[in-house]
Amino acid sequence: MRAMILAAGRGERMRPLTDTLPKPLIPVAGKPLIQWHIEKLAAAGITEIVINHAWLGALLEQTLSNGHQWGVEIQYSPENEALETAGGIATALPLLGTEPFLVMNGDIWCDWDPAQALDIAASIRQSTQQAWLLLVPNPEHHPGGDFGLTSNGLVTDVTTLKHTFSGIGVYAPSLFAKTPAGQAAKLAPLLREAIARQSIFGQLHTGSWMDVGTPERLNTLECSLRNGYPRHGENDGHTCTSQTRDL
Repeated sequence: MRAMILAAGRGERMRPLTDTLPKPLIPVAGKPLIQWHIEKLAAAGITEIVINHAWLGALLEQTLSNGHQWGVEIQYSPENEALETAGGIATALPLLGTEPFLVMNGDIWCDWDPAQALDIAASIRQSTQQAWLLLVPNPEHHPGGDFGLTSNGLVTDVTTLKHTFSGIGVYAPSLFAKTPAGQAAKLAPLLREAIARQSIFGQLHTGSWMDVGTPERLNTLECSLRNGYPRHGENDGHTCTSQTRDL
């Protein structure tokens, strides 16, 4: 199974940190944020990784190289300008192959085990489903959520009880069949079209998750990791708190 880490964003909200460093290379608890992803993927046995990049992408390639130091093989999908999530994935499809693949936002931290993606991909291959999404409880700053879950695990867009999309998903290449390579395209419209066809299933993750989209969130994650990351709703005695992300 292959995985893609999305790393092409400019990171405007992280300036001035991202004026000279791509956001995925910003250090947190002693290592670049993207390294946390790479190490978790390697531990899960997912060793073929694609990383897209745009802003300061050369620094990503120089720093991570081919990934052999972590026991993985990294290929890069460069973009002249960031192509949004769906556009970036569609452009990288030749590197991702014909089987379902895992995608992780490069600006999140989560304790979900990527090894679960192997069984999820097998389920997609054996069904008509086109995607699986990991959802998390709505953080304080995103109370409305993004998607709901039915009792049998289908992702829905019609329920009033919604959860937040974590930025982690497993996708069949067919989901992006009509998305042109090299052109910007958002993921949300594709997901909602597939949801209307009842072609997406998912899971609610109640463990640790954070979007690292601002310096404040970065500081919160740094504090959390150095003091033992709390689970959702737990108080570890520190001032670290979970934050939200934008879909």
